[in-house]
Amino acid sequence: MSSVGDVEPPTGMAVRLHTRMLALPPTVRGMLWMVASGLVFTFLNTVMRATALVVDPFEVQFLRYVCGLAVMLPLVLRAGVASFAPNGVAGQIWRGAVHTSGLTLWFMALPHIPLATATAIGFTSPIFIMIGAALVLKERMVPARWLAAAIGFAGVLVVVGPRADGASYYNLIMLGSAPLFAASFLITKALSRRDRPEVIVVWQSLTVSAFTLPMAVFHWTWPTPALWAVFVACGILGSVGHYCMTRAFRAADISATQSVKFLDLIWTSIAGFLVFSDVPSLATVIGAGIIFVSTTWITRREARA
Repeated sequence: MSSVGDVEPPTGMAVRLHTRMLALPPTVRGMLWMVASGLVFTFLNTVMRATALVVDPFEVQFLRYVCGLAVMLPLVLRAGVASFAPNGVAGQIWRGAVHTSGLTLWFMALPHIPLATATAIGFTSPIFIMIGAALVLKERMVPARWLAAAIGFAGVLVVVGPRADGASYYNLIMLGSAPLFAASFLITKALSRRDRPEVIVVWQSLTVSAFTLPMAVFHWTWPTPALWAVFVACGILGSVGHYCMTRAFRAADISATQSVKFLDLIWTSIAGFLVFSDVPSLATVIGAGIIFVSTTWITRREARA
């Protein structure tokens, strides 16, 4: 697109935005990357839930990652395969195996519970992440971060607690995916100290595709051309979302970025209403308000610090 008059070309605007991002404190940059990741994943999860209602969930999870690998392949070939070699393959394989375990439980439950409920249950992951970051990565836990996580988690309990299906079979399956995703994110944080974000994203797509292939084969039905287009779009969204998340982990302590994850409940409530006609309950509105207050407070405090 050419510029007109005094309008800057897109490249100039991108450079200026990048410069402004670098001028922000590392913790704030990490939070902004995590907010961007949450928005992308909300859109992705909405599309995948709709797809999982017509295609077997095991096939959906495989095609989502294999298409993500396919859309990144031209970038890998242009930069050279050697430039995407990780500093240690074992960590990438472990991360893929753990993430696949969480995905399997997540996709088993996804078609059977509302999107907002799935997101609310997933908010237990930050609690596991903060504990793991303190015990395994030896990150210093600021008391305010614990307080923000506790308040945000209380908001999640308000959302999930009053519902009749709060202890249902599929809710428990979804809850089981939370510590596995937390372990995957902790491994990602460790890998981000030695590998570039794009390397981690490529290897995640590669390993998860390999681990999910056997499950997809046993439930395979050939997708229509329209569904192939949807899976390609999911691959792009997933790669962008994981890139933003990895940049967040690279910019700041993993525990500092988790408080803004509670904003995802607001995005998924809106998406659930627009796509699936899920009307947020009063409990969802109250819980979202608690979460918003918690997130806003910790963000402003971290920015001042």
